[in-house]
Amino acid sequence: MTMTTPQDTTAPAEAETISIYRAIGGRAAVTAAVDGLFARLLADPALGPFFPGGVGDRHRAYVVTILGEALGGPERYRGPGLAGAHRGLGISGAHFDRAAAHLAATLDDLGVPRGLADRIVEIVAGLRPAIVTA
Repeated sequence: MTMTTPQDTTAPAEAETISIYRAIGGRAAVTAAVDGLFARLLADPALGPFFPGGVGDRHRAYVVTILGEALGGPERYRGPGLAGAHRGLGISGAHFDRAAAHLAATLDDLGVPRGLADRIVEIVAGLRPAIVTA
């Protein structure tokens, strides 16, 4: 007789995202990735102007939380709606793609294996419709 645990009944996609969050090291790793990403975004001549006052602690916390949730962590995003927060900023598909490339490079710098990093970027790409406004 085989016993099943609650974990065994998890849907495959959900189990995958939970393992991604855990595989990269949980909240500390997500925070490191967000910090590295923002450093790159602020330094990028095409993307830096979207952050004229820099990136505050609240904005960083929102991104850490939404990314943690998207990767299957225990975080639950309760901040402003993504579409409303990005409306009127003129973020194009090219801007989004450039930011995604910075995310991939950040994950590489942090030593995240390529396949796992590619999956993370793919998950984040699901946010594109809410962020791209131009």
